[in-house]
Amino acid sequence: MFVIAITSCATGIAHSYMAAEAIKKACKKNGHTCKVEIQGALGIENQLSPKDIETADLLIFANDVGITKVERFAKFPEGKIMRVKPHDVIKKPDLLFG
Repeated sequence: MFVIAITSCATGIAHSYMAAEAIKKACKKNGHTCKVEIQGALGIENQLSPKDIETADLLIFANDVGITKVERFAKFPEGKIMRVKPHDVIKKPDLLFG
């Protein structure tokens, strides 16, 4: 499965990056490939391409604040979107695929 994710926290520093790492580790542990976009204090890092969005099997929003350019995901099937808090995915990454 190809998973895409966006992380964003209130301060845009620690939890955004920690959540991204937790998602990557959970994907690897479960045999999935992934690409994670981080929206933090430095802006958008590792931005998801239109092809990434089109070919993804699952979209994870790990955010405490609004997502920049969220309109990119307007056509993504709602049933394939997972919404979690950054803190939750950091503490319990197995909740993604458990």
